[in-house]
Amino acid sequence: MKLIGSLTSPYVRKVRIVLAEKKLDYELVLDDPWGPATQVTAHNPLGKVPCLIMDENGSLFDSRVIVEYLDTLSPVGRLIPPPGRERVEVKRWEAIADGIMDAAAAAFIETHRRPEAQRNADWVDRQLQKIRASLDYMDLLLGEQPYCVGVNLCLADIAVGTALGYLDLRFPDIDWRADHAHLARLAEKLGARPSFATTKPPTA
Repeated sequence: MKLIGSLTSPYVRKVRIVLAEKKLDYELVLDDPWGPATQVTAHNPLGKVPCLIMDENGSLFDSRVIVEYLDTLSPVGRLIPPPGRERVEVKRWEAIADGIMDAAAAAFIETHRRPEAQRNADWVDRQLQKIRASLDYMDLLLGEQPYCVGVNLCLADIAVGTALGYLDLRFPDIDWRADHAHLARLAEKLGARPSFATTKPPTA
């Protein structure tokens, strides 16, 4: 398998962490979807990363679709429960974590890729409000639990850890640890795992 992506995309990192936890072999093909020489459009009509090129069955895109597929490839470390209440809980965590990444990416693009005269400060503030509200929600929901759902690592934790790491990368001035002790504890535990440590995005 080949994974087309960038080192700073949180969606790509989520997939890479799942690949590492599942002990699946793959080739990472670096690509800049914003650049004129991007490769991803040949495999994903949306022009977005990540995009997984499978050996025989074409390509998959959207991190949620990719990780769902990857979890079926190996019984090692199942990350998504079978259909039922627990699975819904995992997907709820993934949805809110992805929502944080969506809002953070949108705010970053608005403030760094649009000409200054065209930037909408109110719109950026709205994205940041979504992030703050989601952090409060997740911290309260997590409480003293060892992981987001149950007592073992699952996709919920990977999604949340990836979202928090993206905030550190793009918005280091958001001191989310100060008011979210439960999330800070989880992030520290996840950061010690090889899958998180080896996929940490470059800061420069």
